[in-house]
Amino acid sequence: MQLEGLILKSTGSWYKVESSAGLLDCRIVGKLRLKGIKSTNPVAVGDRVLVEIMPEEENQGKIVKLLERKNYIIRKSVNLSKQTQILAANLDQALLIATLEYPKTHLRFIDRFAVSAEAYDIPFVLVFNKVDLYNEALKEEMEFLRFVYQDAGYKVMECSAETGEGIEELKELLKDKTSLLSGHSGVGKSSLVNRLEPQLDLKTKSISEAHEQGQHTTTFAEMHALSFGGYIIDSPGIRGFGLVDMEDQELGDYFPEIFRLKGECKFNNCTHRHEPGCAVKEAVEANKLAYTRYESYVNFIEGNDDDEHYRKDIYAN
Repeated sequence: MQLEGLILKSTGSWYKVESSAGLLDCRIVGKLRLKGIKSTNPVAVGDRVLVEIMPEEENQGKIVKLLERKNYIIRKSVNLSKQTQILAANLDQALLIATLEYPKTHLRFIDRFAVSAEAYDIPFVLVFNKVDLYNEALKEEMEFLRFVYQDAGYKVMECSAETGEGIEELKELLKDKTSLLSGHSGVGKSSLVNRLEPQLDLKTKSISEAHEQGQHTTTFAEMHALSFGGYIIDSPGIRGFGLVDMEDQELGDYFPEIFRLKGECKFNNCTHRHEPGCAVKEAVEANKLAYTRYESYVNFIEGNDDDEHYRKDIYAN
């Protein structure tokens, strides 16, 4: 007998599946790996699957079919393997938890994540955590970035797992939705989840003073039900985030503020770099489009923000 199930946790070889028969520990049957899914994980947290219960093993089953996905978010490793990884599937929104210090979330990382969410039709939300630690200079930087990403069309939030600032607003955003929480190790994802849902009591660790980076506390992605409605997917800390399968001519469409201007360019196939009569370049020069976002676009399209660039900072993965 086959049952429909929801993937709650992935450990690489075993999957925790919620079904009408209860929680099942499942493996993937061999054929499922041969269906052209080139990621390291053919099934991800949030996927809906068909499972067969193994009568000889208590609470165990086999995943025999991956059901159609609404969407998914995928990244490419920035190490030499270039492997791709699906972070989560069937999302209502993806929240990137960012910090301006300890550790610093770089703008390229934010933009790569935002572009990937845009490409797979997943609403993106930028959440600045640890705002209770910010001095005046960092607060000014955060306000600038708030303006930049709100102008692009994204929701931007501020919160503190320590003081509770912004937690009620965050809870309202998550209510009755399936949400991915992602970001670098050390940005406070698990602390935020604990503040939202204390009974989960997720493990947390302090920042490594030697490198000002977080220590991994979440080893595998896991979905948690929220008492106030909805699910959150807590993902392991991500260091690098490479873009997957994006053509140069479509990349600008995944920057909403660039997409809005493309129709005003002189040439239909404008790449917004060298062409005359480019509305995007004109907007940058007139300070109507953030240079930081345009710079990310140019770097991505020219391939100048690849492995070597990542190896120069702490996010080399």
